Amino acid sequence: MRQRDGDRREELSRSARPPRPAGPRLPDDITGRELDPDVRRALQGLPAESLDVVARHLVASGRLVDTDPERAWQHALAAQRRGGRIAAVREAAAIAAYKAGHFREALAEFRTARRMTGDDSYLPLMADCERGLGRPERALELAASPEASQLDPAAKVEMLIVSAGARHDLGQHDAAVVSLQVPQLRTNSRAPWRARLWYAYADALISVGRDADAREWLEKAAEADTEGETDAAERLSELDGVVFEEEYLDDDEVAALLTRGQDAGDPEGDDEDGSGDEAASPPLDGRDGEA
Repeated sequence: MRQRDGDRREELSRSARPPRPAGPRLPDDITGRELDPDVRRALQGLPAESLDVVARHLVASGRLVDTDPERAWQHALAAQRRGGRIAAVREAAAIAAYKAGHFREALAEFRTARRMTGDDSYLPLMADCERGLGRPERALELAASPEASQLDPAAKVEMLIVSAGARHDLGQHDAAVVSLQVPQLRTNSRAPWRARLWYAYADALISVGRDADAREWLEKAAEADTEGETDAAERLSELDGVVFEEEYLDDDEVAALLTRGQDAGDPEGDDEDGSGDEAASPPLDGRDGEA
């Protein structure tokens, strides 16, 4: 009898819960099997009715995170609502929120993922979230923490770049230059972080008026940046005085161009005899009509 009463209370509790938001529509071609095998194994502890839904939302978020980060964040949030006790889900939500510029939410998710996994490699992204929230001092505090000193080489470089950005935020441009003068700057390896480090150093040099020195590092960054992670090539053009401008026409100008085009293509012309206006049709060879 006591067990039956307990079951009834649990059933009433479930029925009283508000319905879980469905999240954005999932594309039909996503099955969830596309998910990284390690992440999918981590989801095995979820209820069967949630596992595939979470997996599909994670796949959708991963597909969109670089092209439509806001929608990627919505998919990751839907996965987080169902699978929030899985560290990989919190990490995916953190990255999607970060890419979408939701720094407060991203920081909370990174903190949770770090607490669940003990992984300090999230620290550079957490520091950058602090910058995004207008708190560069906190970013520098994270960079100076004992945990940051134990990061692997790649994460250390990322933290150096974030720290330099925080010093820029504080107006400490000379300090940003000095902070990036590290041995890794002269690397001969093909490390994936080298383009971002060289670009950050060039940017710091420009901020203190050392454009000639910056050019050398921008050239190196542009050559190494095969993934388009920086705009080093465009910055080089700016240093050379080349400015790319886009010209836009207002509605009146567009209407005038369309009218001229219709007049030029009208076989009837404006003359009653149908001969048209000879001045409106230039010679096809591009000359002015004189011998």
